[in-house]
Amino acid sequence: MFWKGFLLVLFAVGAGAQTNAPPMPGAPVPGKAGLGATGPTATYPVPVSLGDAIRLAQANASQFRTAVTEAGLAHENKVQARAALLPGVSYATGAILTQSNGTPSGVFIANNAPKEYISWGSAHEALSLALVSDYQRMRALEAVARANLEIAQRGLVTTVVGAYYGVIVARDKLKNAQAAADEAQRFLNLSRQLQQGGEVANSDVVRAQLQANDAAVAVGNARVATEAAKLGLAVLIFPNFTENFDVVNDLEQIPSLPDFAQAETLAGKNSPEIAAATEALRAAQHEVTSTIGDRLPNLTIDYFYGIDATRYAVRTDNINNLGYSVLATLNVPVFDWGALRSRTKQARLQRDLAQVQLSETQRIALANLRIFYQAAATAQGQLGIFKQSVDLATESLRLTTLRYQSGDATALEVVDAQNALVLARNNYDDGAARYRTAIAQLQTLTGTF
Repeated sequence: MFWKGFLLVLFAVGAGAQTNAPPMPGAPVPGKAGLGATGPTATYPVPVSLGDAIRLAQANASQFRTAVTEAGLAHENKVQARAALLPGVSYATGAILTQSNGTPSGVFIANNAPKEYISWGSAHEALSLALVSDYQRMRALEAVARANLEIAQRGLVTTVVGAYYGVIVARDKLKNAQAAADEAQRFLNLSRQLQQGGEVANSDVVRAQLQANDAAVAVGNARVATEAAKLGLAVLIFPNFTENFDVVNDLEQIPSLPDFAQAETLAGKNSPEIAAATEALRAAQHEVTSTIGDRLPNLTIDYFYGIDATRYAVRTDNINNLGYSVLATLNVPVFDWGALRSRTKQARLQRDLAQVQLSETQRIALANLRIFYQAAATAQGQLGIFKQSVDLATESLRLTTLRYQSGDATALEVVDAQNALVLARNNYDDGAARYRTAIAQLQTLTGTF
């Protein structure tokens, strides 16, 4: 009996330990069914940091993947243009059979013999200014594609930052709305107690009830806004639709802002817009050179080594069939009704346009740098004001409630203090998110700092 009782105690202790132990992340959570769950259980929400969200968006955002594809295509175009400058080697084998008529060449006099066998390797090389310029142009276009990829990446980061902190702010506003609703309910209970004691009029209870009703409506609206913000982020970063995630709130971790001189230096070195416009101008200049090269002589050289004989053999009647042949051709353009000259004029027009676009891009980048930096600096400076407003509004509500209890304040003053606190909290959250978004927008010009 002792051993049976001992075993029952061990079983009960073990079962209790399993029940009270916290489940591992990702383990099924009883009673928490959610979207994508296959049964009555679902997993814990996956924590997603800002870095995670950016990496997921880069993998799943179609517009960014388009820029990645364009950069890959531009690289392969450069590889092909470089290959056109290098000698090409090929091998061919075959036979030409011609009807015999008693002559060495057969019926067709253009053929060498009734039976002709060919087996040779060949090397081909073309030399021209146009080919060299085309390769340089493809290199510039690859640089343009890489710069456009960087533009897409930084723009995607800005979008993700806005959506990410939009979720955090919406969630904080829901908490603020719930706290305001709780405060409104406490004030309603207080006014009812004071009315029962004959200390306040029924109008105070009515005003408190209206405030509680408005607070309840605000909670519902904030809950809808939170859900919409979360779904918007989910669509942006996940390949499959899911709500089983939770963002990591790092809104209080305020990033530093460099001085304007440093930001201007970084923008001058790291601006992808200016880099793209500069490389586009370079590509246009190489296009002009390429069209000029088409109007100049070009040389092609073909080298053949192998057999071209009446038998498919290395030797025929003690005669060596192996040998080589070199064909060099110099092509000199003479007259083309002005087509090549017209192409040169077109290329020069494109080059002039690229020059204007580069100048415009530089001016826009400088203007945007000042605008983005000013926005970030202003948002940073406002954070202290918003934090002070939250502290003051919290103290004001506490004092106003005490004054109301002592009969020195009206119900309207309490309601105003409650509304002021909700507004101050929401302003602080909006300001913090606005600063993070302004930093991301500034970094589209400067890169990370």
